[in-house]
Amino acid sequence: MFTGIVEEVGRVSALRAKPQAMELTISCSLILEDVKRGDSISINGVCLTVSTFTKDTFTVDVIPETVKSSTMASLKSGSRVNLERAMPANGRFGGHFVSGHIDGVGVIRSVKKEANAVTKTIEVEPRLMKYMMLKGSVAVDGTSLTIFALGTNSITISLIPTTQEDSLLGAKGIGDKVNIECDMLAKYTERIQTAEPAMTRSWLAENGF
Repeated sequence: MFTGIVEEVGRVSALRAKPQAMELTISCSLILEDVKRGDSISINGVCLTVSTFTKDTFTVDVIPETVKSSTMASLKSGSRVNLERAMPANGRFGGHFVSGHIDGVGVIRSVKKEANAVTKTIEVEPRLMKYMMLKGSVAVDGTSLTIFALGTNSITISLIPTTQEDSLLGAKGIGDKVNIECDMLAKYTERIQTAEPAMTRSWLAENGF
């Protein structure tokens, strides 16, 4: 479980392509302070497991499903990436519930400077729009953000100066692709409502509510 608050920007120091899969080695510093084999680390919003590590790098395996459903395939040696360690039980919850399980890939369609903020409109897959809510939460490349406007197939987010400086999203421009994770609570609510039996007024009455 993550919060969507990027801790550090790392760099891909090695990339080994496999048939439909990848092995990534990431150079960083803060993330390695307490790293252990088997730890979960969010890389551009994708939850991946540490397989090996050194004093200044860690390595993860990226399986075919993750390659297909995220922007991982676009990484190359030297690429910068957002990093966040899994949230400790006694940690502060600064963002929102983020699982690191990507729902789809979005494309930045417009960028606008507004005073000290930068707003970006991101085209998302139509199937994901039902999870998007005005003033609701979304994770973009692993960064927890608030949705400030909704289009037919797009969302608009606004980056404060800290987010512009401490994550990669501030540098991304028109045409760049980003990982999208919808609000986990919205997905669970939909699942409950569509599961059998449906949670209707009559179902609630029949079950003593």
